[in-house]
Amino acid sequence: MATLGSVLLPLAAVFAFTVPSHCFRTLTGASFTHRNITERAILRKTAEVCQDIAAVNGDPFDLIIDDSLTPEQVVQACSPSASVVSSVAFTNAIVDIYLSNADVDFLFALNAEYHFYNETFEMGRTLITRGVSAVKDSTDMGNFITARSVLGEVLHTLQDFYSHSNWVELGNTAPYDALITPALPLENLAGPTVPTCRNCIGDDCTDNILPAVLDGGLLTSGYFNRFFPNKPEGKCSDGGPLDMTSTQEPVGGINKDTFDSRHGFLHQEAADLALTASLDLLESIRICVGDQDFLRLVGLSFAPVLCFVIDTTGSMGPEIAEVRRVSNSIVASRLGTGLEPPFYILVPFNDPDFGPVLQTTDATFFMEQINLLTASGGGDLPEFSLSGLRLALTAAPRFSDIFLFTDAPAKDAVLRSAILALIANTRSTVTFMLTDVLSFRRKRELEGLAPRIVTQAQAELYREIALASGGLTIEVPNSDLSMVTIVIEDSIAIAVVTVFQDVKNPGAPCNFSFFIDDTLSNITILLTGTPSLTFTLRSPTGATQTSSEVSEPLASFSLAGNFRRLRLNNDSETGLWEISVNSTDPYSVKVIGQSSLDFIYNLVEIQDGVSTDFFRQEGRPISGGNLSLLVTLTRSDGVSVTQVSLLNTLDGTEVNGTLQPVTDSNYVATFSNVTEGTHVVVLRGTTSSLTSRMTPGSFQRQAPTQIRTSNIVVNALPNTTIIEAGSSVTIPFTVALTNGGVIDGGAMETFTVSVTNDRDFPVTSPSTVTIGADSGGLASGTVTLTAPEDALSGTDVTLTIAAEDAAAVNSNDVVLRFSVFRVSDIAPPVCLANTSSGCPADESLCKYFVWDFTANVTDGINGTDVEITILEGNGTLETSTEVGPDGEIITVVSYTASCCANRVVLSAVDNAGNVGRCVGQADEVDVMPTTEWNVVVKSNQVCFRGSRVFVAK
Repeated sequence: MATLGSVLLPLAAVFAFTVPSHCFRTLTGASFTHRNITERAILRKTAEVCQDIAAVNGDPFDLIIDDSLTPEQVVQACSPSASVVSSVAFTNAIVDIYLSNADVDFLFALNAEYHFYNETFEMGRTLITRGVSAVKDSTDMGNFITARSVLGEVLHTLQDFYSHSNWVELGNTAPYDALITPALPLENLAGPTVPTCRNCIGDDCTDNILPAVLDGGLLTSGYFNRFFPNKPEGKCSDGGPLDMTSTQEPVGGINKDTFDSRHGFLHQEAADLALTASLDLLESIRICVGDQDFLRLVGLSFAPVLCFVIDTTGSMGPEIAEVRRVSNSIVASRLGTGLEPPFYILVPFNDPDFGPVLQTTDATFFMEQINLLTASGGGDLPEFSLSGLRLALTAAPRFSDIFLFTDAPAKDAVLRSAILALIANTRSTVTFMLTDVLSFRRKRELEGLAPRIVTQAQAELYREIALASGGLTIEVPNSDLSMVTIVIEDSIAIAVVTVFQDVKNPGAPCNFSFFIDDTLSNITILLTGTPSLTFTLRSPTGATQTSSEVSEPLASFSLAGNFRRLRLNNDSETGLWEISVNSTDPYSVKVIGQSSLDFIYNLVEIQDGVSTDFFRQEGRPISGGNLSLLVTLTRSDGVSVTQVSLLNTLDGTEVNGTLQPVTDSNYVATFSNVTEGTHVVVLRGTTSSLTSRMTPGSFQRQAPTQIRTSNIVVNALPNTTIIEAGSSVTIPFTVALTNGGVIDGGAMETFTVSVTNDRDFPVTSPSTVTIGADSGGLASGTVTLTAPEDALSGTDVTLTIAAEDAAAVNSNDVVLRFSVFRVSDIAPPVCLANTSSGCPADESLCKYFVWDFTANVTDGINGTDVEITILEGNGTLETSTEVGPDGEIITVVSYTASCCANRVVLSAVDNAGNVGRCVGQADEVDVMPTTEWNVVVKSNQVCFRGSRVFVAK
C-alpha cells in the first residue's frame, strides 16, 4: 500500500507537489510567514478603509492601526452600533485568502513564475497583473469567493519576489512598483548569460552576489529545482533545503524565507517589503472597486446575506406571498441601520427553467424582483430544485444560510453528489420549507388545486441535504407557513452561533445536554418531528417545562406542522441545560443563540519537511486515516480552547483531537484513524468572563455542517485558476481506493465519474476511470473546461469532479473554482500636461491663499472613459471630457484647494479596472504686503483678510 503522501508521485512532474517549495513559511515557525504577511495586510488595509469612511461621515474611529490588529478589533471599530457583532465573515474571508496563498505551494510548486524563481520576472509580473485584473472583475460582478481565491494566489507570488530576488540586497527600501503596474518597464534585469553569484564560504552566503551585479543594480533571482542540480552557468540558486541547484557552483543561495535561510540576515527586510507591497496591491484594488465592494471582498459585514431559492410553479402563490412578506419585514427593519445584509440573493426555479441568480446589494431592487415573481406553469410534478440550489451555493459566501421553498420533489436528483460536495466546501446551511408533504394533500384538493404531493420518500432527499448542512426540513401546510418563517429571522440575526445540534433517525427517546454561557443571548431551541413528539426542558437550577406548557417557566413555545420553536425566557441562567425528547419517529434538535464567540474550521493537510506547512484539503477525508482541522476563533480575548472533538452522528461516539496552538486564535486539531461515517466538529473551552454555575468558565459551540468520510480519494490539479474567455483549462485528476487510511496499491476498481459546473460551460471528461494492473492503485483521467468566447471577465465557474465506486456505495469529490478573464486593456490611464499654480513659501500665510491644479488624463487611443477621484486632498474637483487629435478621450481635470493643503493625489480608473495617478504640488512663491483694500479675489494670486492684503511677487 502507498501512503497518501506518495499517491500522486506516479504522475511525475504534474503531481510532484506533495512536498512544498521553500518560501515564506505558510503557517508556523518563528519567522514571518505568508499567513502573517497576508493577514496583517488585510487587517491594516481594512481598518484604513473604515477610518477613511468614518472621516468622511464625521464619525469617530478609535483604533490604532498597526501590525497587532485582530479581526475582532477591526470589526468592532468598523461596526455600527450593535449589542453584539461577529467577526465570522471577516475571519473566514481572511482565512480563505491566506489558505489560497498557501495553496500556491501545493498546486504550483514546480511553476517557477509563481515564485519568481529562475529570473522569471516577466512571467511572474504577468501572473500578478492578470490576477489583479481578475480580482477586480470578479469583485465588480459580486463573485467574492473566487476573487478571494485569486487574491491569495496573487499575494503569494508578489510576496515571494522579495524573498527570492535580490531586490533587498540592492538596497531598495520600497516595493517594486512595476510588479503591479504593467505600464512600467521591468528595468536592469540580469541577462540570461550574465553571471550573478559566486560560491558561499561554507554556510556563509552574506557575500555571494557578485559585486558587478550589486554595483550595476542588476535584478536577479535564485534558480530552484527539487529534482535536478542543473542551472545556467554562474547563476544564483534559491538555496533552500529542497533546492538541488544549490549544490552546483556557485553553491549556496540567496533566499530570505526564514531567519535561518541562506540570506536570512535580510529576512526581516524582505518580510517588511512584502507587507508594504501587499498593502499597495490591496490599495490598487480598493481604488478600482470602491470602498464598499472592497469591504465585501474582504468579508467585512455585520449581518449574513439573505438568500432565497423559490419554486415559481403554478401552485406556489401562497409561498411566494410569504417570501415577499418575510423579505419586506427584514429589509424594512434593517434598511439604513448599518446592519443590512451585505447583499441579497434570489434564485427562482421552475420546469424546465431555473435561475438566473439575482445577486444585488440594493435592497429596493431585490424587493422589486421578489414582487415580480409569479406562480405559473410547472407541467409535471418534479421541479429543478437542486439546480436552483446549486446556483445559490456557488453565489453565496461561505457559512451562509439558504432557504428553499417548494411543494414538489426534485427532478434533478442526479445533482445530489454535487450539492453535498458544495455544502462541504462552502459550509453553508440549507433549510427547506416544504408544503404539501403527504398529510397536506386533502387541503389542496378541497381548494380545487391539482395535488402536488411530496411523498415521505421524495422528501428524504431534502432531509439528507438539510442534515448534511446543519439545516432543517420544515414541513407545513402553506396556510401555516407564516408561523414557521420566523426561523429565517432567527438564522440571519446578527452573530448567530450553533450551540448544539443532533438528529435521531430512527427516532428514540433521548436526553440532550448543552452549555449556555454568558456571552449568549436570544437562545432558541428548534425542534422538528411528528406531532406526537413530546419534550421536557430542564434548566441548570432544576426547573422544568414540558411540551404541554407553551409559555412558562423557562421558554415561550410555538408549533406549526413538524416545527417547534422554544425561545428561552432568561438568557442569564448559564450552565448545563437539558432537553429530553420522547419520540420513536425521526426528529432533530438545534440550539442557537447570538454571541461574538464562535469558530470556523478548515480541513487541512500537513506536509512534514524542513518546515511544517498546512494546505487546504478538498473533498471528504479518508475513512481510517488521519484528519487535521485548522480551527479559528472569532475572538481570542480571555478565551482558551480546551477540546476539539469529532462527534459521530450515527452512534454518538466522540473523539478528542490533539490540539496544537498556532496563534492566540488558531489551533490545529489532529485526529487519528477517523472512523467511517458522518461527523460534526464540537469545540469546548473556557473564558475568563464566564460564570457558569455547573462548570465555571465553560462554553461550547458546534459546527452545523457534517464531515463525511470516504474510502475513495480524488485529487485534481488544474494548471491555472484563471481561464481566458474562449480558451480551455485542462485538469488532470486521479482516483484511488484506500484501506485503513492508505492507498490500496493492489486494488482493481472502475469508478463512475460525474463532472458538473454551475455555468453549463462546455466540459469533456471520461464517464469512467479504471485502476490498471500496474498503476500503483491509481485511476487517472482528464477534464477539460472551456470558457465561451462571450463569457464576461470576472465570471466565476464552479466545477465539481465526483467519483463513485462500482457498487455505488462510496464516493468522493473535489470542488474547483475558476475566474474568467478577458485579455483587454492592461495599461492604466496617464496624466498629461499637468500644471500647478503657487502658494506662499511662508506656511503661516497658507490660509489666505488658494492654488489650482489642472491636468489632461487619457486612456490612450482606443481607450475608455476614466473616473477621477481624490485620494489625497480636500479641495474642489471638476472634470470635463473632450476628444484629442487622434480620437482619444481626454478627461480635463481642474482642482482648487487651500494652500494649507498644497498637494493633491488623484486616481484615474478606466473601464478595464486599470488605475493611474495624477500628483499635483503647489509651487512655492514669495509674497509681499500691500495696503490696498477691497481687492476682488479672482485667482490664487490675491487674497485678503482684514486690512492686510498679500500679493504674489
